[in-house]
Amino acid sequence: MGKEPVYRWSDSTVIAPLINHWPAWSYLISPAAASLHLLDYQLKTMRSYLQDPESHVRACKDPELIGGPFMDIEPGRAGDVRRLLAETERMQRGNQELARAIIDAYSLLADQAQGQELESFYPKLPYRLRGYVELVYDYYNHPVVRMLEGLLYESEYYDARLQSLKISRPERDNSRPFFMSTPCLDRDDEIDWAKPFNDPQADWLFSLDVEPQPLGIIRETLGLSEKDEPRLMPMLSQGPASPPEKWQGADVRIRYFGHACVLAEWRGISILTDPFVSAMPTGGGIERLTYRDLPAKIDYALVTHNHCDHFVLETLLRLRHRIGHLVVPRSFGLLHGDVSLKLMCRQLGFKNVIEMDTLERIELGDGKIVAVPFLGEHGDLPHAKTAYVVRAGNQAMMFAADSNCLDRHMYERVRDCVGDIETVFLGTESVGAPLSWSYGPLFPRKPSHGVNQSRRQRGCDAARALDLLEAVGARRVYNYGMGQEPWLEHILALGLTEDSPQICESDKLLAEARRRGFIAAERLFGKREFYLEESAGEPRRPSLGVPRTGEDQESFDDRPSLASEVNDAEDTFVF
Repeated sequence: MGKEPVYRWSDSTVIAPLINHWPAWSYLISPAAASLHLLDYQLKTMRSYLQDPESHVRACKDPELIGGPFMDIEPGRAGDVRRLLAETERMQRGNQELARAIIDAYSLLADQAQGQELESFYPKLPYRLRGYVELVYDYYNHPVVRMLEGLLYESEYYDARLQSLKISRPERDNSRPFFMSTPCLDRDDEIDWAKPFNDPQADWLFSLDVEPQPLGIIRETLGLSEKDEPRLMPMLSQGPASPPEKWQGADVRIRYFGHACVLAEWRGISILTDPFVSAMPTGGGIERLTYRDLPAKIDYALVTHNHCDHFVLETLLRLRHRIGHLVVPRSFGLLHGDVSLKLMCRQLGFKNVIEMDTLERIELGDGKIVAVPFLGEHGDLPHAKTAYVVRAGNQAMMFAADSNCLDRHMYERVRDCVGDIETVFLGTESVGAPLSWSYGPLFPRKPSHGVNQSRRQRGCDAARALDLLEAVGARRVYNYGMGQEPWLEHILALGLTEDSPQICESDKLLAEARRRGFIAAERLFGKREFYLEESAGEPRRPSLGVPRTGEDQESFDDRPSLASEVNDAEDTFVF
């Protein structure tokens, strides 16, 4: 008898994490933020849809309105939305009350706390908040309700029973509706697997990308019967999986997976930044690297910040069994929107999570990963974010994501500490979403129109990008994170064209960098592979680990290392 055939996921299969049928992202997981988003966005959007489903569908077809609070669900399924609304109101009643309690607590403190002691306010707090917060002031006596986030994860407000995984095969890159505003209703050609994200069986399911299994075992694990095979079989491909071997060369190999997702490899070390990997739609699409193009083991996955296009749960969960260490920015937890990615990821089943603060580092033999400041792009909110400098032998690369050069002096000080950074990956999101886009439900009192517009979530324009590059001594610039890949539309809904301000600023940046004689100046798109080799010509300033300044400066190599931890382990659309 022949050997039993084995199957892996097809290149078109998407496994999307859902929370109560909504596409999962960080503000649907951390209990305080999730409760506020539920009350101020999800419930309002569903009720608005049920009042006039046709207008929602029309809005979703209008390029000017995509990305707003409009549900892209055909009117014939309004009954399903009504049932979801009723079920949500019933099952998440406690979360709605928690959200109201947060708003009431802030209103109480804003009206009555004027710098006097805060001890007397604890008995006045709504019952839902008692035991889950600390009341504090800033140095101007502005009161803050600081969430004890770890306790909230152990409370009724975090319910893993709402989590599930939807397995599907999109026909086109743009066939998925905008993720914040449209829940995923059941469809006959999709499979819904009701499992918490941290269930060990989920890693087994994800491992089908690299470890094919017999059909019967796959079907049994998913709780399906033989009659379900017509739904399951299109999701699978027969035969072995062949992930590429790790790159062993001394030169750094760069493989670009789209947006800000870059795989950097050298001497058997692999680092993946802001993981966001796309499947190939059944109807085809632009050429891309997919899950099959990643090594079976990724040593470090670096997350720069908690925005939905950089902290991408769909990709992170699917790669969880492959990621050796997940590296995230430090959260200070003063504001409830500054959620701890470390706590969250551990709650979601990641075993080795490293939280990094400025100039902390991870040693890598002939290299290291260093956390450096990330200014801008967050509407002046103190939320966790970091850029990373990766040294690979003699190469130094900065993955700056959507950093904005608000203060050139900061980048000059970084250069003083880590030496020249020859290669910079940087976005030019020079427009940015209004403050309330995604952050809206976090505000107990909504920002005015003027504030909402002035505090847009901007990255660099060309002038600021050039300032940053000059300050760190760059000679290569790769413009990335631009949101042009079609598989980002359901996340960002940017609809960029060649005339968009972001692209115009990118063109200016690259033209000027070429005029100045940069070794490389390129906008990345879709798929790209190249190598970084030591450049000839003028000598470089000191590399990572050697400060430029005098002996009285603290040595960079005396700064905190995380090696021990590694070893242990207009505003219409207001959100």
